[in-house]
Amino acid sequence: MLVWSFWILLLIGIYPYVIYPVLVTALGKLLRRKVAASDTYLPRITVLTAAFNEARHIEATVLNKLQQDYPAELLDVIVVSDESMDGTDDIVARIAAADTRVQLMRQVPRAGKTSALNLAMPQVRGEIVVFADANSIYRPDTLRKLVRNFADGSVGYVTGKMLYVNPDGSLVGDGCSAYMRYENALRAAETQVGSVVGVDGGVDAVRRELYRPMRADQLPDFVLPLTVVEQGRRVVFAEDAILTEDTLSSGASEYRMRVRVALRALWALWDKRGLLNPLRTGLFAWQLWSHKLLRYLSFLPLVAAMALNWTLLDRGPLYFAGAIFQGVFLALTLAAWFKPAGIGGSAIGRYCLYFALLNWASLIALTRFLRGQKQVIWQPRVG
Repeated sequence: MLVWSFWILLLIGIYPYVIYPVLVTALGKLLRRKVAASDTYLPRITVLTAAFNEARHIEATVLNKLQQDYPAELLDVIVVSDESMDGTDDIVARIAAADTRVQLMRQVPRAGKTSALNLAMPQVRGEIVVFADANSIYRPDTLRKLVRNFADGSVGYVTGKMLYVNPDGSLVGDGCSAYMRYENALRAAETQVGSVVGVDGGVDAVRRELYRPMRADQLPDFVLPLTVVEQGRRVVFAEDAILTEDTLSSGASEYRMRVRVALRALWALWDKRGLLNPLRTGLFAWQLWSHKLLRYLSFLPLVAAMALNWTLLDRGPLYFAGAIFQGVFLALTLAAWFKPAGIGGSAIGRYCLYFALLNWASLIALTRFLRGQKQVIWQPRVG
């Protein structure tokens, strides 16, 4: 009985990370649902950015959007300052005075990103709304590559490809970059099945008529795409629409970000729990269970399997090898956290650390979710 329990728990734990990607990739190759994109499709675009104390980044971000390879008369930018106090408003106002395509709005009192988006939407003129973070830099053709997918009438939401740049070779940054490469490959496979489950909030777009106001505590990067699926449209991945952002420079910063994202995602899953019903949403329900809910909860069966492994040491060399694997994983994780040099700075050490960080963040997020805690506002992401 213990042996069966161990293997069942282990399979459940690794399923969202290994088995689901293999299955969805195979299914995608079978279904091959394409996106009828067109380079001649040039709708009016509004780029929408919420910013809190982003004076260090906001000028470069806004100018980056204005300088995109896209017809100037079809592009405008709205920046919503969430009661910034560091001069962000002055910088945007100066740009707006020189370019009428830029509009500054101010949200007072501070209420978070989701409220800022709700506030700005009535002012949006574009038929396609692009959501850009205050520190996100697009390649010159990113907007074209993003919106060309809306030529397909079945598409309601498009997410691009985030690349984390890590100029100083910092420890956690490499694990973060590897994780995003993994996620991007998964999104490409999910697009061929129908819709992707997760998006990058710094490089994504929605048809304006599909936007629905959200509560301040809801995660727009997750709730809005799910709302689009509820309306019968696809959410797809545009691999050639590129965004670059700095990686977080410390494990602590990455951990706080992951806790926040996981907590808000758990609440989003609760709010949209009807989509988990396969009788209602078919394959998408399987994707949502696998890519999100089971991923966030995978630490539970993994920890249980690890504990059971120690009770099975007398059952054969396989379980003894499992115990050794646990020890090596722990040693590499601790080495990477405390000594980012030598073996601690190796690729395998960085990946072990990042995997541990992701699952610890999920544990903390789950405990906060069960206590009914929510997070609406936070400090800007620091590279």
